Amino acid sequence: MRTRWRAAHVLAHRDGTHALLRDGEVVWDGDTIVYVGTRYDGPVDEELDLGEALVMPGLIDLDALTDIDHLVLDSWAAPERDGGLLWSREYFTDRRRDVFTPAERATVREYALVQLALHGITTYMPIASEVHSSWAEPYDELVEMARTSRRIGLRGYLGPAYRSGVNVTLPDGGRGVEFDEERGRAGLRDALRFLDHTAALADPLVNGVLLPCRIETLTVELLRETADAARRRDALVRLHCLQGMTERNLVRELHGTTPLRLLERTGLLDTRLLVPHGIVIDRHPDVYGEDRGDLAILAAAGVSVVHCPQTSLRYGQVLHSFDAYRRAGVNLCLGTDSFPPDLIRGMDLGVHLAKVVDGRADAAPAEHYVEAATLGGARALGRTDLGRLEPGAQADLVAFRLDDIRDGVQDDPVRTFLLNGTARQASHSVVAGRPVLTDGRIPGIDLANLRRRAQELFDRMRAAYSERDLLRRDTAELFPPTFPPLREPSV
Repeated sequence: MRTRWRAAHVLAHRDGTHALLRDGEVVWDGDTIVYVGTRYDGPVDEELDLGEALVMPGLIDLDALTDIDHLVLDSWAAPERDGGLLWSREYFTDRRRDVFTPAERATVREYALVQLALHGITTYMPIASEVHSSWAEPYDELVEMARTSRRIGLRGYLGPAYRSGVNVTLPDGGRGVEFDEERGRAGLRDALRFLDHTAALADPLVNGVLLPCRIETLTVELLRETADAARRRDALVRLHCLQGMTERNLVRELHGTTPLRLLERTGLLDTRLLVPHGIVIDRHPDVYGEDRGDLAILAAAGVSVVHCPQTSLRYGQVLHSFDAYRRAGVNLCLGTDSFPPDLIRGMDLGVHLAKVVDGRADAAPAEHYVEAATLGGARALGRTDLGRLEPGAQADLVAFRLDDIRDGVQDDPVRTFLLNGTARQASHSVVAGRPVLTDGRIPGIDLANLRRRAQELFDRMRAAYSERDLLRRDTAELFPPTFPPLREPSV
């Protein structure tokens, strides 16, 4: 079936880069774009005039939250409460459990995937917290998640997260890692089994990848086995690392080296590697504050850094710097990593943080961030048919409304949208030519019911922090309100 969209602004693609098209048209047949221009001359089966809207390539989120957000609980904790947000050693040893049943976990996944779609994301790679699970992510859970993702219509790069250790609060209040190596090996076996599952599905919207957890929670053996498996299977690997000084200190304590050298030592730099955050390298002011070659190593290895500006800032971190990584030849792509999965807000925040870090108003212009959210994500995935609107590309596209007076006056539509807008302005999206978002709604999804169920599960997740806390504090102490509740005096 041949479909045409018309819009006031289309972010088209020409000669390897994006280009703005005024009063543009995008036409696709099946799952493939056949025309991008202003005067399509041919029959269509369906058409939609989107009016004052910006049509873009579908946004690619490579650290996409597929969970109920925990940042709302742990991004503002005072030092005396911070340790209570991890597992205690005693909880690890004697009492670890799943807070949610498999059916409840499936609801959590559906809630999160719906959020991605509502915010204009068409391609994603998931991230979920393990704090409320008994370990990491079982195979069956990802099979069910893939089923939900297919039903909604998103393009997913999926795999069960696995680890051989977990961050814990030690009895003296310090930070450590406790290991269960067999659970790590079993997790890798599940991950390889899931690669076989996705190959058997033969669905282009479900792609298997290897998703080990944080670098400090994997043994050297598991890191090496992951690298070997990735090379054998030609599989993408995403590993959270280079993201904080606590991680760097733990890796030094456990392995006597830095996280980047550990990637080299275990062969992971020889894989198709994605690194979420990638902040703490030699340039970071808490390390050396100068370039001593780490960026060159990342660039030479073809590592893609999944930059998550909004989440990083919420935890007090910033990339040093977007422009420096880009100039060094490191492929930058984007992730949200927490709620809301709003890459528009994230891009705008990144633009302005870059000004502070580099001391220049043009340090990271809007167009560079848009490229990261589209072309950079496509490069990280090895997909020349994603992240662009041109004939032959996949029909993955999203429309954002620009017709609200609250958006202000308009200059350049992309720059103005990033400055004044939000991904909540997404009105329509298609993935592989199939509608996902229509007039701001996802067909077949009862949003009110899903919101109610998600809140119930969040409340249970929040309550469970007390049983993991070293001091067994109740949630009123772990998560005090911003202001004390007002109680009316009794009459």
